[in-house]
Amino acid sequence: MTAVIVALLLATPALADSNLPPARYANTQLRDPAKEQQARALMATLRCLVCQGQAISDSDAEMAGDMRSLVRTRIAAGESPKQIRDSLIASYGEYVTYDPPFNALTAPLWLLPLILIGIGAWLARGLFRRQRS
Repeated sequence: MTAVIVALLLATPALADSNLPPARYANTQLRDPAKEQQARALMATLRCLVCQGQAISDSDAEMAGDMRSLVRTRIAAGESPKQIRDSLIASYGEYVTYDPPFNALTAPLWLLPLILIGIGAWLARGLFRRQRS
């Protein structure tokens, strides 16, 4: 029984991607260098939803390849990076972007680091005062 569980756990990553060929523009650049530059700039700001720590431009995950293909296809069709970004946010939520907008939902992401720095400075000030006395 233990061997079956270990085998399943080891096989799970291998089964994560399908055996389908990659999407058309997943690993192929656009012919127009200006459009490819727009696509690459946008892809660097979008998070891979599978890897979570990588941009879709850096990820080898199948979903990231599909997203790269989608970005390049839509850029080639004349859509602006903002339109594509907005549609991906509408589909996947604000988590898909590395630069979430400031709103009630994302306020803790923006404010918590500032609050923690303030608390750290306040604690350090108190420690330095005590050491001088």
